[in-house]
Amino acid sequence: MSAMVVAVDVNKYFGPFHALQNVSLEIKHGEVLCIIGPSGSGKSTLLRCINQLERIDAGAIWIDDELVGFRQDGNKLYELTDAQIARQRLASGMVFQRFNLFAHMTVLENIIEGPVIVQKRAKASVIPEAMALLERVGLADKKDAYPSELSGGQQQRIAIARALAMQPKLMLFDEPTSALDPELVSEVLSVMRDLATSGMTMIVVTHELGFAREVAHRVVFMDHGRIVETGTPHDILSSPKQKRTQDFIAAVLS
Repeated sequence: MSAMVVAVDVNKYFGPFHALQNVSLEIKHGEVLCIIGPSGSGKSTLLRCINQLERIDAGAIWIDDELVGFRQDGNKLYELTDAQIARQRLASGMVFQRFNLFAHMTVLENIIEGPVIVQKRAKASVIPEAMALLERVGLADKKDAYPSELSGGQQQRIAIARALAMQPKLMLFDEPTSALDPELVSEVLSVMRDLATSGMTMIVVTHELGFAREVAHRVVFMDHGRIVETGTPHDILSSPKQKRTQDFIAAVLS
């Protein structure tokens, strides 16, 4: 497998707060990487930098061999324009803690909005693709419903379908089940398992250690803006080497 994402010495500041400190990471095509760690450890910030919702202050990120946020001309780097960044951002789909669906649009309208408006694709070809995605997430019967008529788990599954409708190379999940009632978590994780087994490259920030153990190829533990430890799910979740990782796993499982 070749690399889908490469991050090298990535740094991000929010004022004096050093949110990401020399983060280096590589994710291969078809790999599922789960990122765990305490709140404020930089997990979500890293996803947002990969998706260019935040600009990095130092270091570099490549997605599928394309430098993110910059154009290189010889030894010089030039920041991309907003329009160029928007084009690059299409390479990755992002699913947030909150569903961010358009309340005034039906489920089907939410899914086809991006492909039709942003990608300028014909609605006639997009609608069958959207219906296939609704079938995939088990919600084809909700195509004419509005978000307010759906449960949180259903809304998150629609959010996943909406992201997939843009045909991304990479899917980013920022704690996608943290805002859900416990009984609704499993239906979202089921859709994510299906994505993982289909070969989609995924980076998942999660507190669902059972999901990470089952689905991830690798697990990363972050704390204070740094990667503390990386390894297989067994390495990190059952036999972590670093004391900080051991303490975190013990606290989550207690």
